[in-house]
Amino acid sequence: MSYWLIKTEPSSWSWQDQKRQKTTAWDGVRNYQASNNLKAMSIGDLCFFYHSVSDKKIMGIVEVTKLYSPDPSDETGRFGMVDVTYKEPFLNPISLETIKHHPMLQHLALVRQSRLSVMPIDSDSWDIILNLSQRD
Repeated sequence: MSYWLIKTEPSSWSWQDQKRQKTTAWDGVRNYQASNNLKAMSIGDLCFFYHSVSDKKIMGIVEVTKLYSPDPSDETGRFGMVDVTYKEPFLNPISLETIKHHPMLQHLALVRQSRLSVMPIDSDSWDIILNLSQRD
């Protein structure tokens, strides 16, 4: 299993939207590096669901439930999408500031490539972030 972080602007698609709909296509990605990360995902991989722009917090976890396929919203045919399904919320969403100030998380793309919308998370960092969230 691999771990990822996927970003969304809450005004476009929020954690509450994800919770209500359960499963959605993670479409609209138009960056080649982010797209390659979507291609690398496997069914059962877990993703942190991150609110970008205003909130800048990891809200919870979603699971990849459908492999990379063409994104019908991309008229060029270059980009694709995966499906993700709501898995669990964080009791305490983790802010970008908390991540930036944690000495063991400085290497994350979230800190170093702040504009990347889909990024891998190593298993040690995944565990640290889970512990920070104090989830059930």
